[in-house]
Amino acid sequence: MKKKLFFRCLLGAPVGLAISTIITVFISIAVGDGQFYPVVPQLADVCGTQLNAVLVQTICALLYGAAWGGASVIWEQEHWSLLRQTGFHFLVCSVFTLPVAYFMYWMEHSALGIFAYFGIFFSVYLLVWLIQYFIIKKRVQEINQKIQQTKNA
Repeated sequence: MKKKLFFRCLLGAPVGLAISTIITVFISIAVGDGQFYPVVPQLADVCGTQLNAVLVQTICALLYGAAWGGASVIWEQEHWSLLRQTGFHFLVCSVFTLPVAYFMYWMEHSALGIFAYFGIFFSVYLLVWLIQYFIIKKRVQEINQKIQQTKNA
């Protein structure tokens, strides 16, 4: 279990960095002035220079990706109920997501900003969970149908 967790974290770290980099490219394209914006201006101000901010963001993206990668082992705890897996996974991911989002200035630094960000995070998490749930449910039904057909043949 610890070995699997370690390797999932190692795999998740570069994925987190890649996603972070892709997001900055899309944000820069959306701004549309031909400049590349690797970090939000507030983070650059806090870090003193844009380079320092990029280094901090890179480290956070690696840690963030590692946390989500490591959290994926929760879904393999077969002796846990789906509710327990979901709750624990949501808790672990929230504990890593919200502080990183706050520190990286992905949200407004106010009670309303935190509440709004958490609401968006929860909504996206719920949507992805529901999509995954129904995909897996359909697969299980198809497998059960094949088993039933094999029994009847």
